[in-house]
Amino acid sequence: MIRLLSETLASLPPDWPEDPLPAIQRRVEQGARAVVVLDDDPTGTQTVYGVPVLTVWDEGTIAGELRRGGPACYILTNSRSMPSAAAQAVSAAIGANLRVAVQAAGREVTVISRSDSTLRGHFPVETDALAAALGGERPTLLVPAFLDGGRYTIDDVHYVAEGERLVPAGETAYARDAAFGYRASNLRAWVEEKTGGRVPAGGVASISIDDIRRGGPERVAARLRAVPPGGVCIANAASERDLAVIALGVLALEDEGRPLMLRTAASFVAARLGLRRRPPLTAAELALPPGGGLVVAGSYVPSTTAQLEVLLAQPGVAGVELDVAALCDPARRAESVAAAAARAREVLDTGADVALYTSRALLSSPAPEESLAIGRSVSEGLVAAVAAIGRRPRYLLAKGGITSSDVATAALGVRRAEVLGQIIPGVPVWRLGPESRLPGLAYIVFPGNVGGPRALADVVGALSVMRRVGGV
Repeated sequence: MIRLLSETLASLPPDWPEDPLPAIQRRVEQGARAVVVLDDDPTGTQTVYGVPVLTVWDEGTIAGELRRGGPACYILTNSRSMPSAAAQAVSAAIGANLRVAVQAAGREVTVISRSDSTLRGHFPVETDALAAALGGERPTLLVPAFLDGGRYTIDDVHYVAEGERLVPAGETAYARDAAFGYRASNLRAWVEEKTGGRVPAGGVASISIDDIRRGGPERVAARLRAVPPGGVCIANAASERDLAVIALGVLALEDEGRPLMLRTAASFVAARLGLRRRPPLTAAELALPPGGGLVVAGSYVPSTTAQLEVLLAQPGVAGVELDVAALCDPARRAESVAAAAARAREVLDTGADVALYTSRALLSSPAPEESLAIGRSVSEGLVAAVAAIGRRPRYLLAKGGITSSDVATAALGVRRAEVLGQIIPGVPVWRLGPESRLPGLAYIVFPGNVGGPRALADVVGALSVMRRVGGV
């Protein structure tokens, strides 16, 4: 049932009166336990700042990062672009490497499997494999609320805000995803659906809004203690305070030696790290060089297509289209890539902004594995075009999770980057490491499903204003 956002939020009990963030921050500052986030695409960094991102996950790299003493790090798996078996193998490998790295570095860790707030991803394949590799069964806690993106969980139903309307997730376009589609909006029923009935809806525990707002962290911890190893619990959340209360309850269990398997959206990570909101990044913080910016769009969700249409209508932005049918045709692929790269290079050489994007005709298959294979072929062509441009843009903005991951790793050779903050809510900016092909580049990771129709154009326009006023 569709609900009205403002009325629904107003009908809920008031937030828990005590701010949990100071208590969380004290735990983080003690430094004994690091948070390691396995992110199935780069958009999970959209709520944090001052945190490194790794694109490799061997034992030595993970141990080295833990020895730096930072409170957290992300490991980018890009597993949402993979078939189920490959995602399972990656999770198992990272879990095994992480277990060894933790012992070598002498630090305890909280492990979070970060995935899509619209419920697309390899669940429970990834969490099962990760938990097994880390050693033994543990309860799984699901926290898919992502407030900047308008994703709320209320009365066990997960909603996607569309303006003033709260639409049950199972009734949105995201639920019709060719690879990760689903029917249920009630998270208990969604768990049963995704586990193939192994975990029945009636056996899924729930932390309600009442538990959070009237009982606080202690009641959250009590609810979690009752979940057996291998069991699943869902958490409702409709505010940042809700997420902080849940995070403090999780910390209480960890202090008791009861680790959880956490599967969450991006908002929970910020709460677990005790991070308060910061204003959008400024011109001085970005320190951009002269020249034109490069926008790369591969996402096919409807919000990206709508945003791309608005961007291409802006003066000073040149569009370069890559035909997806040509990218999937070995006979035409190379010529199409070379032509697009040459045109983009010409635009950048004039100092103007360029948008390199895939044509909007979606190619897919009824078989999820085949749809993922088509997506990989298109992404590989887009990456090849970016790599062939051969120019350093003022900034690079990648639209879509899989696109931003593939461009970072395959086109730019990124192994480590730092999350600077957000350019607008939900849109993170990375500073690329010295090992990358474009060291120090400002890399904007723009999720496919974030923002209204003008969001992409507004970001590009703001960066252009910074250039014209001489700030950067």
